[in-house]
Amino acid sequence: MYMSLSKHQKVLEKILHPDISKACRKIDFEPRIVNQIIIAHFYQGLFDIVDCLIREANEPEAISLRMQFQEIHQILNAIKSKNLEPALNWVSANRERLKESDGDIELKLHKLHFIHILQNQNRADALKYAKTYLSPLASHHMNVIQKLMGSLLWAGKLDRSPYADLVDPIHWEKLAEELMCAFYDFLGQPLRDPLHVAVDAGVEGLPTMLKLVNVMAARKQEWQAMKQLPVPVELGKEFQFHSVFVCPVNRDLGSEENPPMLLPCGHVLCKQAINKLSKGSTRSFKCPYCPLDASVAACKQLYF
Repeated sequence: MYMSLSKHQKVLEKILHPDISKACRKIDFEPRIVNQIIIAHFYQGLFDIVDCLIREANEPEAISLRMQFQEIHQILNAIKSKNLEPALNWVSANRERLKESDGDIELKLHKLHFIHILQNQNRADALKYAKTYLSPLASHHMNVIQKLMGSLLWAGKLDRSPYADLVDPIHWEKLAEELMCAFYDFLGQPLRDPLHVAVDAGVEGLPTMLKLVNVMAARKQEWQAMKQLPVPVELGKEFQFHSVFVCPVNRDLGSEENPPMLLPCGHVLCKQAINKLSKGSTRSFKCPYCPLDASVAACKQLYF
């Protein structure tokens, strides 16, 4: 029992890692970028905090973006209350830009509003709404509108009709998500804010980083002086935002100065590795992964 208790603290420290500061690197962050990332995190409806941060961090440029985010949150809150008027006004104001996308948000809004009227008012009001707002869309969405017209026969009992799927609450949730995606796309903003992504990725990669720091400390290597990690930090697919290339020979990331090059045999190496293998482009070389010969002139740059 005594031996188990004496090891208890060490086991906890090994599992829980109470001191995560060991994995921290001394990096000079640009204060303005950090301020903007933190402010963007609170655009998710906490506008009192946003106003305080804008004022205290002296970031007046964020005010216009704050107003636009407040607009979409007012629209989403109205949708939760089954009020589609703010969303319809926003779609009407941005109709031309929405036409450039593949979605049909305007049709879905009018469809939901039509069903809402049919459920909560009467058949005549629903038909009047259809003539006013759905008729102009008939040339491109006739099959949808025909289905809605058929649902008029089941006024007051849609949930027990062949059109019961039209009253599924999931349609409201999906429309809110689609509106939010369109809004963020217009602003050129990511759906997940950078602070959220950075924290989630840090939590996932932290165990590997702590193990690496402990190994390096045992070998008396300097963690702060490392230019790149000697081991990969595996993150989930949700953290993969664009394609990258890592040379299988020298383990360097592809860049504009060191782009990936396709060999005639189909294997890919970075430009620097090819230059080393070819002795500065002076002779042909053998591919490290197959017995075929190649020349620098025969290699083609790849673009991701």
